[in-house]
Amino acid sequence: MDMMFQWLLVSTAVAVGWAVGRFGSSRSRNEVIADEESVRDRLQFLFTNYSDQAVDNFVQSLAVNRDTVSLHLSIGSHFRNKGETDRAILIHQNLLDRPELPARYSPQVTLELALDYLNAGLLDRAEALLQQLMGDREYGRSAATQLIDLYEREREWDKASQVAHTLTRGNADPAMFKILAYLTCEKSEQALRQDDRWGAQRLAKEALEFDRSCVRGTLILMKLLTRQGSFREAGTMAIKVFEQNPDFGPEAIDQLMKLEREHGDIGKLGRKLRKLYESYPSTSLLLALVESVERRSGRPAAIALLRGELEVRPSVRGLLQLVEMAGYEKSMTTNEGRLVSRIGELILHNRPVYRCVNCGFDGQQLHWLCPSCRQWETVRPIQGVDAE
Repeated sequence: MDMMFQWLLVSTAVAVGWAVGRFGSSRSRNEVIADEESVRDRLQFLFTNYSDQAVDNFVQSLAVNRDTVSLHLSIGSHFRNKGETDRAILIHQNLLDRPELPARYSPQVTLELALDYLNAGLLDRAEALLQQLMGDREYGRSAATQLIDLYEREREWDKASQVAHTLTRGNADPAMFKILAYLTCEKSEQALRQDDRWGAQRLAKEALEFDRSCVRGTLILMKLLTRQGSFREAGTMAIKVFEQNPDFGPEAIDQLMKLEREHGDIGKLGRKLRKLYESYPSTSLLLALVESVERRSGRPAAIALLRGELEVRPSVRGLLQLVEMAGYEKSMTTNEGRLVSRIGELILHNRPVYRCVNCGFDGQQLHWLCPSCRQWETVRPIQGVDAE
């Protein structure tokens, strides 16, 4: 009896504290914030120090009406954010099972429960709830966005594209067209792995119709054109990457150099590279330009170009190339040259090559979809002395 009485007191104190803090119109904003923080502190103490059964009893004891639904939702989201997903699921399931839950809150609670399932890795359950919400006027868009993320995690590119299409109708967010473009690129790559070149080409072009700046679509077309023997058109695609987003220029330059070595005109390549370097300077472009100058005009001219550019834009990769090309000339002995090369290689060894401009995730592999923040085209080559 004493325990039940204590629970009744705690429940009443929390509910009243929330109601006064949240709905007391005569109080100042600072007082409201203070009350909400007090409630959160009491909730933290409550759920940290009592058993799961006690938590269940507490949630069951709270009334459900328009004034207390926000309290239930806040408790649930608090536990989900803290990683206690089971408790969040318990709270939101309990809320949905209560017949007194006002109907207007049912979609909101359903979305919260779907987010719980996503966090718990129960993707089938999350998918069912999100699909149920797709037609809702208020929460349908949020549900569709979460559903796209779910399908991306499962690599269900067709399903993700179908949902994304629904969000491009009417007053569409331009960012959704970029997402749709990259989902279409995934489908194109899938077709390419199945040796369906025409399907891959069609999908890559479709991706560029959704988003003209889609670098990945251009790179896929470049690969396909090369396989078809359309080398000039493939080279044009490589140049287009710089126009779309020069940050991804290094992804195209190696393929462009290979094309020109095997099938192109080295003189024309040099002019292209110089123009690109003047507009979008990077280490990869500089080294490509140096290679073309060496092949056209000889090593001394290439060394002079590289040395001059390194004084303006120093880079470790450029220095290593200079040491190699110069052949440890002048006052630099062979041992000293090897030492410089060794130190440079150690600096570059295992360093991250790519970094997400949104969340800071880094690594040595290019991910078109950031594994951390789940954003498309935010992982890019790192800039700096030891990078581009």
